[in-house]
Amino acid sequence: MTDPASYWPPFGLTLTTPRLELRPIRDEDIPAAVDAASSGIHEAGRNPFSRPWAEAPPHELGINMAQWYWRCRGGMTQQDWTLLLGIWHEGAFIGCQDVAAKDFATLKTVTTGSWLRQSVQGRGLGKEMRAAVALYAFDFLGAEVAESEAAAWNQQSLGVSRSLGYDLNGVTRASWGGKTQEVQKVRLTPATFKRPDWNLQVKGHEATAKYLGIHP
Repeated sequence: MTDPASYWPPFGLTLTTPRLELRPIRDEDIPAAVDAASSGIHEAGRNPFSRPWAEAPPHELGINMAQWYWRCRGGMTQQDWTLLLGIWHEGAFIGCQDVAAKDFATLKTVTTGSWLRQSVQGRGLGKEMRAAVALYAFDFLGAEVAESEAAAWNQQSLGVSRSLGYDLNGVTRASWGGKTQEVQKVRLTPATFKRPDWNLQVKGHEATAKYLGIHP
């Protein structure tokens, strides 16, 4: 059977940390992703996302997630791309870490976002997966800036950012799910990055970078 990575090279990308494996979500991974999200990500009524996607009714959640994965793949160009990396811990799917960019050739800037099932939160896995994509962005893709954001009340996410060396980068007011939200922006550069004491293992980078139009 033809390897899907032969026609969509990012499928061949794998990032490995001491406890995690990160790789683009394939169609056969979607049921596990839906199960992880359905198990609970955040407290009821305490939405940490710009869109309250995790609060969708069970009969809609899987459809919405599948459509999002397909949309990101289908709309990917060298000028505007999003890698949706599934997170596996001890063989189980536990969340998603995305890394995205627009006009990367000029701006050398990526943005990141993530979610993690509640049952594995509080173990440092969120920091480990964010560190993984920061290492990949800076050391392999050649990014010069990594940006993210969180609701101003979300001290768990902002704590991860602080621990990795992100600088606060202003507060903006936004509409999240039809509700006013104060949003804290954060910014990381190679100079401020507090690197982990482990090395990132990467497979499939060359083909992925070529597909994204990124050249050494």
